[in-house]
Amino acid sequence: MRKLLWQPSQAQMEGSRMYAFMQEVNRRYALNIRDYRALQLWSVEHLEDFWATCWDFLDIIASKPYEKIVDDVRKLPGADWFPGAVLNYAENMLRYCHGTQPALIFRGENQVRREYSADEVYSQVVRMATAFRREGIEPGDTIAAYMPNLPETGIAMLAAASIGAIWCSCATDIGPQAATDRLGQVEPKLLITADGYYYKGKTFNVLPNATALVNNMPSVKKVIVVHYAGDPAEVAAVPNGVRWEDFLAAMPETFVFEQLPAQHPLVVMFSSGTTGKPKCMVQSAGGLLLNQLKELVLHNDLKAGDRMLYITTCSWMMWNWMLAGIGTGASLVIFDGNPSYPNSAAIWKVLEEEKVTVFGLSASYIHALLAEGFSPKANADLSALRAISQTGSALSDDGFDYVYREIKADLHFNSIAGGTDINGCFNTGNPLSPVYSGELQGPGLGMAIRCYSDSGKHMWDEQGELVCEKSVPSMPLRFWNDPDGERYMDAYFRDFPGVWRHGDYVVFHSDTGGVTYYGRSDSVLKPSGVRIGTAEIYNQVEKLPEVLDSLAIGQDYHGDQRVLLFVLLRDGITLDDRIQKDIRTILRTNASPRHVPSVIVQVPDIPKTLNGKKVESAVTNIINGRKVTNRDALLNPESLDFYYSILPDLQK
Repeated sequence: MRKLLWQPSQAQMEGSRMYAFMQEVNRRYALNIRDYRALQLWSVEHLEDFWATCWDFLDIIASKPYEKIVDDVRKLPGADWFPGAVLNYAENMLRYCHGTQPALIFRGENQVRREYSADEVYSQVVRMATAFRREGIEPGDTIAAYMPNLPETGIAMLAAASIGAIWCSCATDIGPQAATDRLGQVEPKLLITADGYYYKGKTFNVLPNATALVNNMPSVKKVIVVHYAGDPAEVAAVPNGVRWEDFLAAMPETFVFEQLPAQHPLVVMFSSGTTGKPKCMVQSAGGLLLNQLKELVLHNDLKAGDRMLYITTCSWMMWNWMLAGIGTGASLVIFDGNPSYPNSAAIWKVLEEEKVTVFGLSASYIHALLAEGFSPKANADLSALRAISQTGSALSDDGFDYVYREIKADLHFNSIAGGTDINGCFNTGNPLSPVYSGELQGPGLGMAIRCYSDSGKHMWDEQGELVCEKSVPSMPLRFWNDPDGERYMDAYFRDFPGVWRHGDYVVFHSDTGGVTYYGRSDSVLKPSGVRIGTAEIYNQVEKLPEVLDSLAIGQDYHGDQRVLLFVLLRDGITLDDRIQKDIRTILRTNASPRHVPSVIVQVPDIPKTLNGKKVESAVTNIINGRKVTNRDALLNPESLDFYYSILPDLQK
């Protein structure tokens, strides 16, 4: 059993929405469920009852009720969720947006602070939705955003949903070609962008890239430009450009939210695109509404009075997830920029000043603070903070310990994992269970997930593939431009027919009910046929004070596979015999001899996705002589040049 780090008190448990939901289940179905593990088991064994209870408990607004919950929960893909139901996603999300209380608080690095009341958010959404309709946008049309994480980004998304338009977005820190590879596929009629943004105190002009993007997308009829960090006068140079303020309509006397089937498309989400042009996943309004509120209200216990800040960009599904927090009555603190500018205390001072109660961050950010030796609790008053949500990649045991040692001892550390594919979490936290180091607390409610061996056998306490055996409402309806469904089938359902293979390498622990992640299964190393998760290597190597970051891959070599380890060291440090010995020793001692790399190479940079995740696949392709198909999908594509340069030496 892993180390126990936190146990909720009885008062904390009984005060949670999850506890209230459990009592409602017991009342409605004459049960006596007393803990989360039993509740989760019931939820997957009685999926239709579970989602019906969620619908009522979350008080879903619908102009017509569902005729049944789902046609066939075993139908993967293609289950029809909530047939007969007619509703509007934005109408549900805006139910608390009435009054003078703050709904959105914006912090742009150390440059800008803006606050929007609930009334102001509602008004802005309705005015923008009215302007969209005036522009001729109809249900099923696509609206795209090339935006920083601004309040206007969220307002535009809710406005699009209000009239049944399909939303998609990517952040302005990616180039116009990578943005075109995403947004251009879905042929948007309108584009929302900004004139500039701040990062590390510098101003970046967005409009040249936005202009190039528009020129690549002839479907765009108008470009709405938000003023943030640029020159408003330059909007005139953008093809069909108009300022946000000038595009907004007057507040109408009445506004009707477009009432649409629950399976009506809400968003198109994009895969990382590191192995080719990004996949375009179409997800439904009803599916996202139910699943997002389930996760926010029940698993995160988010409610009126809370203030949530998540470090994210609108290229990442966590942006959609964060925005849905407004549907709980909580206030959103929206942050754009570098959280560590001008120093590591910056974002923690924002938490102090805005009295943030729920903070979302990535594993890589925690590991960076740990490596620096920075203590948030020594640099900011975090008395308001009650929960941290962490995702992005696997977090080491040391990372878990760091949270409770250097951030806050009495804190619900809610490590979550799922993906863009479902716009939510397969495994997540809950306010009823203890937190153990190195483990996510367990499967989410309604998630019929298991760990499979290569042969499709269900396993406990062994590493294997994460799969989902029953449908989830937020699974994609389809992929864009995939009329026969072949790309969708290839992505998830070929390995285990009728079962969703997610592509994560995990262990389900029988004693605690928790789940440990070991990286993406397509990056699993197999020296001499033994499967090794790359996270097992990173969690040890990155403990060393000299190592800032690392990346491990498998190289096909003389009929076997050998492990190569690339390390990014701190400034001024060179990889010498002592550091190599320390790396090999810590892996041999804390992992196994199989984890010890055959070759260790110092590198100038580690390639990352636009969301900051290590890109093992691109380096694996280079080292094994395969083509890297989409450099533009990387945050730092120039980093690949070094790996090409050392290829001749590694092939000897």
